[in-house]
Amino acid sequence: AALQKLRGNSDLGAELEEMLAEQAAAKGQRAKKPWELFQNPAVRWQLVSIIVLSSAMQLCGNDSMYFYAAYVFQEAGIPQDKIPYVVIGTGSCELITSITCNMIIDYAGRRPLLLGGYIFMAGWAVVFMVALSQQTRISWMPYLSMACIFAYILSFGIGPAGVTGVLPTELFDQMSRPAAYMICGSLLWFNLFLVGTAFPFIVKSLGHFCYVPFLVVCICTALYIGLFLPETKGKSFLEISEEFRKRNFKAQSHAALYKGPEEIKSTVL
Repeated sequence: AALQKLRGNSDLGAELEEMLAEQAAAKGQRAKKPWELFQNPAVRWQLVSIIVLSSAMQLCGNDSMYFYAAYVFQEAGIPQDKIPYVVIGTGSCELITSITCNMIIDYAGRRPLLLGGYIFMAGWAVVFMVALSQQTRISWMPYLSMACIFAYILSFGIGPAGVTGVLPTELFDQMSRPAAYMICGSLLWFNLFLVGTAFPFIVKSLGHFCYVPFLVVCICTALYIGLFLPETKGKSFLEISEEFRKRNFKAQSHAALYKGPEEIKSTVL
């Protein structure tokens, strides 16, 4: 009855079956603590995935774009009293794209949105740094810088901002999700503090090339997603868990190949 009220749809057999299967798999278990996830080899790659993606959410430099927004808009010739409204517009773009992402996530898939978001952000970071370095020499460069700010924020909103928060629900079972979300939230706030504290020093040291660290983060995150993160679209939790189980215990399987005959016999027994 609760599902019907939530979904507005009476055809809930498949979803209910998945929930009951997950409940049966977790029967007899208790809710995990955050530190227990770090000790559990069965969730090693799930944990690595949420750590990488939650950290990249803040370390990708999206929030630092707002640091430059007022300066760039002023150089582009926008009246001083109108700049705060334009800055609000950039935040509105992020909100709108995050909502849009949640609307299309089941059609486009999680992995393409994340991968595309970080790849586009890496590309716009390069263009933005070039535009900043030439801003005083070429008259139309401030407009390119302004376009980069909007494009960077839009790329962030359509991918990482909308998808990252969903992943712990799909990668962890009912007993581990609260702990996984606790780890994600802690990393988000810690890295936000880290970027806020370090960014002025980065700007002072690197000048117009201050986005190089964020560019590296975006490229590394895109590589991780492309190489290690499986697509979760249209898959049940048990199917996703099976994919990660193969990866989590792959090292142990390889190690078994190098055991001697007596050791293998002992292991089997």
